[in-house]
Amino acid sequence: MDNTRWWRGAVIYQIYPRSYLDTDGDGVGDLPGILEKLEYVARLGVDAIWISPFFKSPMADFGYDIADYRAVDPLFGTLEDFDRLLAKAHGLGLRVMIDQVLSHTSIEHAWFTESRASRDNAKHDWYVWADPRPDGTPPNNWLSIFGGVAWRWEPRREQYFLHNFLASQPDLNFHNPAVREATLDNVKFWLERGVDGLRLDAINFCFHDAKLRDNPPKPAELRTGRGFSADNPYAYQYHWHNNTQPENLRFLEDLRALLDRYPGAAALGEISSEDSLATMAEYVGDQRLHMGYSFELLTDDSTASYIRATVETIEARMPHGWPCWAVSNHDVVRAVTRWGGGGPNPALARQLVALVCSLRGSVCLYQGEELGLTEADVPYEALQDPYGIAFWPNFKGRDGCRTPMPWTQDGGFSEQTPWLPIPEAHRAMSVVAQESDASSVLNAVRRFLGWRKDQPALRTGDIAFLDAPEPVLAFVRREAGQSLLVAFNLSERDVEWTLPASHAHAQLFDGAPVNDARIVDGRVVLLPRGVCYAAV
Repeated sequence: MDNTRWWRGAVIYQIYPRSYLDTDGDGVGDLPGILEKLEYVARLGVDAIWISPFFKSPMADFGYDIADYRAVDPLFGTLEDFDRLLAKAHGLGLRVMIDQVLSHTSIEHAWFTESRASRDNAKHDWYVWADPRPDGTPPNNWLSIFGGVAWRWEPRREQYFLHNFLASQPDLNFHNPAVREATLDNVKFWLERGVDGLRLDAINFCFHDAKLRDNPPKPAELRTGRGFSADNPYAYQYHWHNNTQPENLRFLEDLRALLDRYPGAAALGEISSEDSLATMAEYVGDQRLHMGYSFELLTDDSTASYIRATVETIEARMPHGWPCWAVSNHDVVRAVTRWGGGGPNPALARQLVALVCSLRGSVCLYQGEELGLTEADVPYEALQDPYGIAFWPNFKGRDGCRTPMPWTQDGGFSEQTPWLPIPEAHRAMSVVAQESDASSVLNAVRRFLGWRKDQPALRTGDIAFLDAPEPVLAFVRREAGQSLLVAFNLSERDVEWTLPASHAHAQLFDGAPVNDARIVDGRVVLLPRGVCYAAV
């Protein structure tokens, strides 16, 4: 593979550092904990790791509220710990991507401390400030994702500041060129240290409508989306003016120009807009981001028709761009629970990894997916997520997907009480328990990812879907003379599917580590949650 294009078809393993391994006994994971487990990560067969924020922060949003972009928070270790982690990862053949939260900072960032002090200081316009309406209310109707209005009053300036997320996460004013320059300089700091890529949090939120126009209302029947049920007023608007502004495209081009000075450095953008697939198509390309991902497969719809429509839409809109796919991350209910609905389901867990790793694009696997972890039911008194606390009991927040990794049947995460409880069900699914079981989800994932590395059709090939009835999802991947027909039974019952005449000659692919199917007289018989790889 071209060393500068390692990211195409790569499997990126997301590590949420608070919950990976605690080495200093404070109940919270840290950078030395990641360092200690890098051999485990390398054995999975992934290409890279993405580390969620470990920068200096008051932790109001657990690191996504950054107070110093260039400092490691003492909770996680030191800058020297990161350098050691980076060196060891590279020695094991792992690339390292880090989260960059560019659209907003912590309220404790030095930039904001100066900006809020007066209307005439050097950074007075580094954040989004606005005068109140004549009656003292906020300047417009914009809402925060985390509930309520997106404006907070600042008595020092007698103005409101914008926060698309928590009130302690003020939005930077990217219309100010000094802000853009300082932001790129912070990114350069980490590129100079040798990181291989960036995961860009909420990257379409950098710019706001300079005219501060009201967002229009959304009809009740359209108030859906990630975590935006009817009890969250955020769903009541079309968010046309508080994010995804055209000015952001030029900033992405400037960011790409910086990245291009560091051969092999890649950017993966998280995109959540009114039409996320259309925004991905705009944001990803030779002059902008290398990859983009949205929340289309992080929703509750797991039907074959929905998955096919999602992938075909992005293929049509972005034929030359490169998507990245995920079915779980630190913001949503774990996929085994979200799509399975019940308790542990090893067959579903194995299928989910195979499915997301068989689509055209790169892949993000979230820690614990390789174990088949379910969503944890965290009791109210143990909740940490401000989002969940605000919307409990209708929405319990994101703590259920963030509980610590179960390394042993005793937990093995920390010698002290962990910051979130480890469910008993997860202890039974620990790394130690699964490593000794050849049929475990963990070992199945290792075998599959190892095999996938040598399948050019799955890593970088094109994709063409085949007509199949629910619950069968089927497509063909082709690259470098290899053609693979891939089929998934997205149900808990046996399914029989008659192959199209053009592919009736398909034969099970010899050497595939998983083939829960048989092909007889042009018919594919798939076991419950079965996977089929066939040569065509």
